[in-house]
Amino acid sequence: METARHIREATGQRVRAIEADISRPGTGDRLVETCLETFGRLDSLVTNAGGPPPGTFLNLKPEDWEEAAQLTLMSAVRLCYAAAPVMKEQGSGTILAMTSITVKQPLPNLILSNSLRLGVTGLIKTLADELAPFGIRANAICPGWTRTARVEQLLEDRARRNGTTPKEEAAKVAASIPLGRMGTPEEFAAAAAFLVSDAASFINGVSLLVDGGMARGVT
Repeated sequence: METARHIREATGQRVRAIEADISRPGTGDRLVETCLETFGRLDSLVTNAGGPPPGTFLNLKPEDWEEAAQLTLMSAVRLCYAAAPVMKEQGSGTILAMTSITVKQPLPNLILSNSLRLGVTGLIKTLADELAPFGIRANAICPGWTRTARVEQLLEDRARRNGTTPKEEAAKVAASIPLGRMGTPEEFAAAAAFLVSDAASFINGVSLLVDGGMARGVT
């Protein structure tokens, strides 16, 4: 609710905030219904959920995978099921999935993210093909190291495992990025806003890295 207040004050626009757990069935339908009741249409869907916990394969249990699948993969699936019919009827819309650099370059101790976000990428790439005839674009955006609460959690986890401090781990991360620093939420938001805007009207089915050049593969 605090975020909604900040957006409202900064933009002067109408904002509707809803408390919801998107890992639970039915939440996507409620979010889309509320959007339609408030604004009369749905132009963009951005799927975003907190990242699954860090860990290696042998340190995690099958139930950890089940919980992470509901949070990371099935939340995106359900939101797309709720939004796509509305956009199809409108004849327009954009879907943007928040994934991670891990879909291009898996990172250590993040097997849940490395695995399940690839499922989201496959979903988006397929929807880009299936929904395009209805005027709907689907893309993904892949953040690298960006100074958010999630990254602070990962830095603290690395520090515990390595016997260092989060500050030391942050310095290691920055050294691995060609630009020499982590990104900011504002930089990531600018890329996301572009992908859902009319300026990106001929961009469909891409997974855009916003990582300062960290991923070394040819994309």
